[in-house]
Amino acid sequence: MPDDHSRLAHAVHQPALVRLHRALSRLPSVLTMMNTGAHPDDEHNGLLAALRFAYGMRIVVACSTRGEGGQNALGPERGGALGVLRTAEMEESARRIDADVAWLGHGPDDPVHDFGFSKNGDDTLRRWGEERIIERLVRAYRLYRPDIVLPTFLDVPGQHGHHCAMTRAAETAWALAADPSAFPEHARQGLAPWQVSKFYLPAWSGASYAYDDEVPPPPTTLSVQVLGGDAVTGLAYRQLGEWSRAAHASQGMGVWRDGPVDQWSLHLKLRAGAASGPERDIRDHLPARLGDLAAQPGVTDAAGAALREAQEHLDAAVAAFPDRERIGAALGAAARLIEGARKGTDRSILDQVGHRLDRKLREIDAALFETHAKTARVVFQGASHPGAETALDAAVDAPGIADLAITLRLPEGLEAAEASRETGRVRYAITIPDTAPHTGDYPETFDPMGGNGPAGIRIAGTLYGRRIGVDLDPEEPFTIGPKRSLSVDPTFAVVRINEPASGIRVRAIGAKPTDWEMPQGWSVRQQDGDWMIDPPPAAEPSVARLVPILEGRPASAVQSIAYAHIRPVSFAAPAEFKVLTLDVALPQGARIGYVGGGSDNVGQHMRRLGLDVTDLAEADLKDGSLAAFTTIVVGIFAFGLRRDLQAATGRLHRFVEEGGHLVTLYHRPTDGWDPDRTPPRRLAIGSPSLRWRVTDPAAPVTVLKSDHPLLKGPNRIEARDWQGWDKERGLYFAADYDPAYEELLSLNDPGENPLKGSLVSARIGRGRHTHVALVLHHQLDKLVPGAFRLLANLVQSA
Repeated sequence: MPDDHSRLAHAVHQPALVRLHRALSRLPSVLTMMNTGAHPDDEHNGLLAALRFAYGMRIVVACSTRGEGGQNALGPERGGALGVLRTAEMEESARRIDADVAWLGHGPDDPVHDFGFSKNGDDTLRRWGEERIIERLVRAYRLYRPDIVLPTFLDVPGQHGHHCAMTRAAETAWALAADPSAFPEHARQGLAPWQVSKFYLPAWSGASYAYDDEVPPPPTTLSVQVLGGDAVTGLAYRQLGEWSRAAHASQGMGVWRDGPVDQWSLHLKLRAGAASGPERDIRDHLPARLGDLAAQPGVTDAAGAALREAQEHLDAAVAAFPDRERIGAALGAAARLIEGARKGTDRSILDQVGHRLDRKLREIDAALFETHAKTARVVFQGASHPGAETALDAAVDAPGIADLAITLRLPEGLEAAEASRETGRVRYAITIPDTAPHTGDYPETFDPMGGNGPAGIRIAGTLYGRRIGVDLDPEEPFTIGPKRSLSVDPTFAVVRINEPASGIRVRAIGAKPTDWEMPQGWSVRQQDGDWMIDPPPAAEPSVARLVPILEGRPASAVQSIAYAHIRPVSFAAPAEFKVLTLDVALPQGARIGYVGGGSDNVGQHMRRLGLDVTDLAEADLKDGSLAAFTTIVVGIFAFGLRRDLQAATGRLHRFVEEGGHLVTLYHRPTDGWDPDRTPPRRLAIGSPSLRWRVTDPAAPVTVLKSDHPLLKGPNRIEARDWQGWDKERGLYFAADYDPAYEELLSLNDPGENPLKGSLVSARIGRGRHTHVALVLHHQLDKLVPGAFRLLANLVQSA
């Protein structure tokens, strides 16, 4: 969606005056709203943008998983690497609307992880651990102290099981967070009980092309309507929310909407006593502004008077924009009054209002800094691994800030020495000890006001009679990776049983292994700077794992993940080389053209299998001789990702009519798939997709036409070929299609009706079109033998 993204990007560019305005826009409110969801991209971005920028509320997204079990419309990252990518996308999405992120799950090795699509909330809670996810939500409530909690989805049949589980857990945590007897270990960690005042549900259906809510939403009790749009960009808040959603590019999110209405319908399900009574505004019956805290029980007259006066100064500061001097003077006066009120307030009262005062002082410091800051940058230079020496450059151009000081924040155990200093600039030489642990792949929180990650700087100085302090993060996150890492190329090989297989060449990129850990009977030798792997004779399908050894330990591979829409991140995982040995026959004379969208590795898998494969570029699709190929395979999502492929549909149809075999792997209805124009004959993809998928990877498969050419040769597809599948069987099944298409398989999740659109094939003219909605690409990545045998059949000539 590049055109939409460029329009949004142009609208939200942030020079210095915009940063100041955004900092001032935090000041009108002392409320916090938390939005709970299961995956990155579940958040209500438009509503969050309105609450933050129109009302000044602090907004927090509590997300249970890293999205590591989902799909990727951008590139090859899967599993843990995809979780790292989607974590970075969530942080960028939050940065665009000034939101905090509280992560409840910590990657694929944590029980609370994204295990793929689920149709059942009960099953999700069982797999996550119901008490575990509730405890983590209670912890988040007590840490962030939200006044309002809103889950993104309803807990109803027809919704994603992860969504249902999060909504149910969020409601259960509402009562437990205020109960001192619930999770008493929190008190020892400095977390006091907290009563969330209001718990809303969305009063609209979550049905879409993916979901099918079976019951209507609850009635509307409150309509949130915000008029006028965003003061900085001129966008409606729903449009600004779409700019935030566009950061979830691996999920294809972010759509430009002309003339949207900033209105949201909510259902108030739970509320504490102080929030009772009818409401016309989401802030009703809550201490919405600093001055409202003066009326809280126990606040003294003197403290109340100071808070009301401080509120007047905050209002004056906001109204004075863009006059930096008037803004600064008003903020300095407000801060002194707030500090005086805090000192004069009883500690028991501070348990309820102290966090609001502390937050407001931090927001005032950030706004004061922006009155004088032109630029501020933190950049790490050099490698960062145990035993390395690196450097940090900090530059702060903020004339007028007295006694400007820059201090370094580093992980415990690292040593830093000041290498050079001049006005507003400092360089630190940093030594990382050999014993320093590696930085984890999954940060636990994100704060848009800074202080993220293990390293950064603290800027202090004096402005308008106040000593301020703000945190600044490095432009790229500081991470400590392995001292020596390597990757292997290729990462896997396929060996056919009863075929000679010696001397599989593997290159080690980066450090050189000192040895290999391998199964019995295997041998590894060096040749011309590469490694040659010799497998033993095998009679049964198997997967062998060979691990390079560095300095007596299994080696790690560090994968850099860099896309234009996120800050670069890295993912560390064990380095390994896998060899799949299987009984497979290849189709004779197959010449395959592969049209990938970058979201699967099917082309690579076909080559490893020993097939003749050519990647088809734009010129090939436009003017090349498609007749040179017996089969053309179109990768997942490709019609939505490649406009050149959409433009070539007519040529692909002729290719089929004239005798070619076109194989299309699964597409979503939104992936540029026109049922009447994209395939050679009408074929519609089922929607909502929840009804047209089989999520149980062990679901029984019934072969409807065992003697069909695609199932009987060159490999007869048998029961063993459906064993060992991972995550799910298939999704986005074909739902309605021309009678020419034959249904080859029938399968279903337990208790559901059989679906027959997972694999359909039609004779068309002298050729054939086969549509595959099985998650074949994922099974190939997991080296499932049956997936390779089925693939070899599917790419045979028509």
